[in-house]
Amino acid sequence: MALALVAGASVYCVLTLLAVRSWLGQPEARQRGVAGVSILKPLHGAEPGLESLLRTCFEQHYPNFEILFAVRQESDTAVAIVRRLADEYPHVPSRLIVTGEPEWPNAKVWSLEAMTAAARFDLLAMCDSDIAVRPDFLHRLAAEFENPGLALTTCPYRAVPGPTIWSTLEAIGANTEFLSGVMVARMLEGMRFAVGPTIVARKQAIAAIGGWQRVREYLAEDFVLGQFAAEAGLGVGLSRYVVDHHIGGAALRQNFAHRLRWCRSTRRSRPAGYVGQVFTNPTPLILILLALQPAWWPVCLAAAALRALAAWATAGQALHDPLTARRFYLVPVQDLLSFVFWLLGFFGDTIQWRGRQYRLHPDGRFTPVAH
Repeated sequence: MALALVAGASVYCVLTLLAVRSWLGQPEARQRGVAGVSILKPLHGAEPGLESLLRTCFEQHYPNFEILFAVRQESDTAVAIVRRLADEYPHVPSRLIVTGEPEWPNAKVWSLEAMTAAARFDLLAMCDSDIAVRPDFLHRLAAEFENPGLALTTCPYRAVPGPTIWSTLEAIGANTEFLSGVMVARMLEGMRFAVGPTIVARKQAIAAIGGWQRVREYLAEDFVLGQFAAEAGLGVGLSRYVVDHHIGGAALRQNFAHRLRWCRSTRRSRPAGYVGQVFTNPTPLILILLALQPAWWPVCLAAAALRALAAWATAGQALHDPLTARRFYLVPVQDLLSFVFWLLGFFGDTIQWRGRQYRLHPDGRFTPVAH
């Protein structure tokens, strides 16, 4: 059994190499997009570095765009930052929307509904608050949408950690493991899902799947948004544009709670795919085989080399990630930690999110737990 698992993981590593090559080989949009774009930014508090992250949206080299921000209450600490930036960049149309307390389980979707209704343009660039983009972001994405068959696209992200080792390990995992799963799925079956934290879509695509109301009860609203779009026959893509995702510097307890929430959510969103993630963590499988059959060390060595190549393909070739290049020795540590969280993800159906407890349901929906 251990040998079969290692063999499966090795095949997956080869698929990762091919998937990265396939993604890099797709032609980049060369024309300059001209469509107006509305950037949608849901906010909740003044997170560390928020001002510098939001500033990257104001500094777009694009002639026709607006930025919409949404907060629950006027007293939100992010409001002062938004107003300061609006004063600093008066030539950039921007608006702050106060949504009130969310009436839907997914507060982010509640904010997106309000901003979509207020957006002037058809093309919506939905970016989480912890995303940083370069000045060519809108030009590049609008150019991709010159293709009339594209309705929705996901931007791959390069995770940028905070100061803690736990944040660093999570970032390395995102840059070497998570992205490989996305790219392998794209190669084998096409993009039939989307992943946050940056999604660009046409308004018509949101309306075609039933509006934001359709995904209001899902924790992984990004995944099902792409899933519903693909099921409706709309074009879903994986952009060639990479954004920076600043994941913060949470301490041990907060980081572990976040990772466990992610695993439980993923298991509910795609149960079969979650089981298959055993092959995305070759290192623990290699160690198990080595412990059971020391004579198979050449096989283990070959499998470890394939894992290293696959990690470098995603982090190095696709993302140009300086963190993984500098601390590549942490990849096996992250593999082991990820394997532990993957196992823990099979147990429990409750999560903690923004100070509240929720119950996950088998179809991916979630509801608040009454106290």
